[in-house]
Amino acid sequence: MAGEAAGPGAEPLAFPQCWDPSAPRLARGYGQRSLRELRESEFGRLAETIYLDHAGATLFPQSQLTNFTKDLMENVYGNPHSQSISSKLTHDTVEQVRYRVLAHFHTTPEDYSMVFTSGSTAALKLVAEAFPWVSRGPENSKSQFCYLTDNHTSVVGMRKVAEAMDITSTAVSPEDMRAAEERGAVACDPDCQLPHLFCYPAQSNFSGTRYPLSWIEQVKSGRLGPVDVPGKWFVLLDAASYVSTSPLDLSAHQADFVPISFYKIFGFPTGLGALLINNRVAPLLRKSYFGGGTAAAYLAGEDFYVSRPSVAERFEDGTISYLDVIALKHGFDALERLTGGMENIAQHTFTLARYTYATLSSLRYSNGAPVVQIYSDSEFSSPEVQGPIINFNVLDDSGNIIGYSEVDKMASLYNIHLRTGCFCNTGACQRHLGISNEMVKKYFEAGHVCGDNIDLVDGQPTGSVRISFGYMSTFEDAQAFLRFIIATRLGSPGDQHVPQASTEEARTPSAEGKVQDMLTAAGRDCISLQKGMDSGVWNNSSSTMNTMSLCPTLSKTTNTQQTPTEEAAGILPGDLGPHSVTNLYLYPIKSCAAFEVTRWPVGNQGLLYDRSWMVVNHNGICLSQKQEPRLCLIQPFINLQQRIMVIKAKGMEPIEVPLEEDNERIQICQSRVCTDRVNTYDCGEKISSWLSKFLGRPCHLIKQSSNLQRNAKKKQGKDQPVGITATLSLVNEAQYLLINTSSILELHQHLNTSDENGKEELFPMKDLISRFRANIIMSGTKAFEEEKWDEVSIGPLHFQVMGPCHRCQMICINQQTGQLNQDVFQKLSESRTRKVKFGVYLMHTSLDSSSPCFLSVGSQVVPVLKENAGHHD
Repeated sequence: MAGEAAGPGAEPLAFPQCWDPSAPRLARGYGQRSLRELRESEFGRLAETIYLDHAGATLFPQSQLTNFTKDLMENVYGNPHSQSISSKLTHDTVEQVRYRVLAHFHTTPEDYSMVFTSGSTAALKLVAEAFPWVSRGPENSKSQFCYLTDNHTSVVGMRKVAEAMDITSTAVSPEDMRAAEERGAVACDPDCQLPHLFCYPAQSNFSGTRYPLSWIEQVKSGRLGPVDVPGKWFVLLDAASYVSTSPLDLSAHQADFVPISFYKIFGFPTGLGALLINNRVAPLLRKSYFGGGTAAAYLAGEDFYVSRPSVAERFEDGTISYLDVIALKHGFDALERLTGGMENIAQHTFTLARYTYATLSSLRYSNGAPVVQIYSDSEFSSPEVQGPIINFNVLDDSGNIIGYSEVDKMASLYNIHLRTGCFCNTGACQRHLGISNEMVKKYFEAGHVCGDNIDLVDGQPTGSVRISFGYMSTFEDAQAFLRFIIATRLGSPGDQHVPQASTEEARTPSAEGKVQDMLTAAGRDCISLQKGMDSGVWNNSSSTMNTMSLCPTLSKTTNTQQTPTEEAAGILPGDLGPHSVTNLYLYPIKSCAAFEVTRWPVGNQGLLYDRSWMVVNHNGICLSQKQEPRLCLIQPFINLQQRIMVIKAKGMEPIEVPLEEDNERIQICQSRVCTDRVNTYDCGEKISSWLSKFLGRPCHLIKQSSNLQRNAKKKQGKDQPVGITATLSLVNEAQYLLINTSSILELHQHLNTSDENGKEELFPMKDLISRFRANIIMSGTKAFEEEKWDEVSIGPLHFQVMGPCHRCQMICINQQTGQLNQDVFQKLSESRTRKVKFGVYLMHTSLDSSSPCFLSVGSQVVPVLKENAGHHD
């Protein structure tokens, strides 16, 4: 594999060496416009965001959207299938865009037809269904479907259509194709016209490898055979990834089928693609379905149908997304105006990728071990062999892979947007990461599915990390990413590790300051942590709405002699036993501040009213602290006697919300929590206005309705007792979360070792406990012993331990200030051997509904160890 790190002590590649001397003006931008001007005028929404997922979807410029909206406001566009003036305008505009698309790919309607689809996936499906497969006769008289293993899922999925037609499918590796290319000509029967189809990507969406466009003509002419069978080969070139940053000349490389997705090029519109079909192939295509607009004539009561003559009219079933097609016109205008064309984009994005690749591959730990492992088939020597994509995994100083999920979470703390996983390209993922077919099946059996965050199974990676550049990407973006890797792996974002751009733009103080500020802003936050906890979460005695006054009947019956405010975030004295409950918290409003109690009723979904409410945005999407850190400053208090929840926040008048609404007056609405559908109801305009004012954005408070119960998902390998169905509130995973103070103390020691002067405790215990947002805090004898438990009894209640809680970026948010500090996540990752988990989930295995149940501070915790519990890492 390419991308091995340079030897110990090697100097990073100097910036000028990365630069193509043939295009020095790109250092300043495109033409007379600098990249800074481009970013400020067209992509101001990026601000301090480092967006590095252009292979997933690039970003649209503001002027494209502005001009498109202006076009729609000034013109009337009707259905192109009608005959009115507005419909004729639509039809003519759509046809003009067709010409524009073909011209973009250096071809004409005489050579290619273009069919609009919902995207490249739909275009691929169209080819699979319409290709003139021959399936009758002996095996050597049937069509063959071949595809490169380094293909997107949507190409591999074509084999299911082929299978239904009794067509043999064959996966061909890049090595096999290169070996066949070296061997030269293959035996070919010029009289055999048996049609076969070969599919390969112009650019791997996994690694950015660019495969030779010369393969098109070699395969079609019979000089290069994916498999040795007689017949006529047709070539499908998957260009979706390639054309996002590079020109494609179809006059020179005449593939038979070329699927594309326009959002990869322009960012907008989404849900629109096209299939470019070589006109020499078009008459061979078959169609089994016809929709509106495709018929020249048909009968409803008799099998009579005549299709329209043109290829587009034959295959565009129904009314195309004509307004989105019109948006393409403004996309082409903006792209050409801002960049001067795809050639400039190709050079600019490749230069950024080569610079980043060279620097990234040179990074080493003090022991000489590489910081990353890069998955590439090239040394980024030219745009002909490599696109602006870098795929890698981060390593520790012993060479072990750090899971991509942890890298992704850390990157988000630096506001860096990248992509992780296998990128819908299992073949390339297997090849580069050395994952066998048996391992893929094993991973699936272990619970891993495409797109989840299970990044390691038995220490082996299930995927990787990918960054990719777009035409609006800058050197500051690349350097910010490199400094993030250095800061999190080598301990310092020092400039000595990152070669600086030799351009006037990159040398300006404001440009360098922007990158440095981005890396150090969160670091400064930890210095300003408040010593006192004044939000009322921990020191309820400072509030007139404390637990004792709200729930006098409950507080009188508590079985602990300790005042709930005296040791709110500490460990209770040892006379309560080695395992006992020290603190109880519920979180009435999801992602808002905790409400501490000493004794509290238990319901079927957990602590009564725990996560019964949540704040949603104007689209009804649940807000969390990851999007809105100020949620932690909203403090709810529940008064069971008065049946109200009082909500407080600094600078706001307290507001009351009833615990229950009159079911006859509320209107049920649908919401989602962790992909689950839940019934909720809106708590009214008064609280909506209160929240919107405090958060500075339109939002609503909604409450879970009792009309639809949400059942817990069964975990892999965890069988719930027969007849027991655990129900959930608006929590993510389980009814309860338990953490151990001994575990917190270990993390506390790791975090505060960086305070060399000993003058300031950067992360007090109270601060750490609140970050993990647990329901039950217990005293324990050993750190992380709770992860070895299978079951646990707390007082009269019995629970099943559902496994560890895998942590996200929210633990980096100070729950008293809303400030962010990345060190918590990073130190936890380092101390837990790169597995960022903390605390365990609990579920009821039985609950006696005949009498009230309570959880209390001071209750004894009695664990049951897992069978054959081994040493915990």
